[in-house]
Amino acid sequence: MKNERIVVTGSAGFIGSHTVARLLGQGACVLGIDNYDAFYARAIKERNEAANRAAAGGEPGRYTFIEVDIAEPDAFAIAVESFRPTGIIHLAAKAGVRPSIDDPPGYVRANVVAVSEVLEAAHRLGCSRVVVASSSSVYGDTSPVPLSEDGPAVDPISPYAATKRAAELLATTHHHLTGQPISCLRFFTVFGPRQRPDLAIAKFMRRIDDGEPITMFGNGDTSRDYTYIDDIVSGIVAAYERTPAFGFRVWNLGSDRPTRLDDLIALIGEVVGKAPVIEHADRQPGDVKQTWADLTRSTSELGYEPKTPLRVGLEQQWAAARENAG
Repeated sequence: MKNERIVVTGSAGFIGSHTVARLLGQGACVLGIDNYDAFYARAIKERNEAANRAAAGGEPGRYTFIEVDIAEPDAFAIAVESFRPTGIIHLAAKAGVRPSIDDPPGYVRANVVAVSEVLEAAHRLGCSRVVVASSSSVYGDTSPVPLSEDGPAVDPISPYAATKRAAELLATTHHHLTGQPISCLRFFTVFGPRQRPDLAIAKFMRRIDDGEPITMFGNGDTSRDYTYIDDIVSGIVAAYERTPAFGFRVWNLGSDRPTRLDDLIALIGEVVGKAPVIEHADRQPGDVKQTWADLTRSTSELGYEPKTPLRVGLEQQWAAARENAG
């Protein structure tokens, strides 16, 4: 990585900040891009950016940050041109399945328009590769599990999922027209230190610790393939390294260990050390029944092997949450 100059969009976010730290640790120069979207508190993202600067160790030129809305026409190209990037890891997105139902245009702007701006700039600047974050939500509820990259992804059931699938199609077309190497990474529910506060694990930990009730949507039989952040970042870096050899590729990044919602809640209660108080509600529109990553392709082609068991990862996230609270 010592000759790489990599732009990371969404650098102040959960996955983005961990990715920046890994790249810096492997010798890359990094330009971080984020717009500090108000989806959650700016102070959280500023703390992540402080961690990015610390990871650079004060070495001049190793890490630079620019606050910019990359969905604005040419804003991304202008921001990164002088950096002379060799490659781009595009992690920025408007996240959240349920909120997307209330704001489809906002999600199209952030998750589709912005991708188009990034891809066009990457081509004009001669980048050697682009890695684009996608989501397991593109599989919808009709694809057979375990979910394989070769399986259908044609029935997304939320605007968020639809925008992520649209971004993949844009990437496919861009590669076809330009030949630029591109990979799309389908993340399966990522957790760990710095997880977004709106996500279930972070929210459950806070409420259980405070003795407040948590809401279980459905009867607890929905399941997710929870994947620890360090494993996800290993997959991102491997994809960055190997994308040029494939031209265009889609890879799953998950754990291959799905867990039921009721079992997750019970395990979080054990980690926090308090019994969860559960309130039941109907399953929410847009939520898929289950996710389970088929890792055959990513293991074979990326050497991707997730190592962190769910309980160990939860313990790490809870320890970080208590430290930040302190």
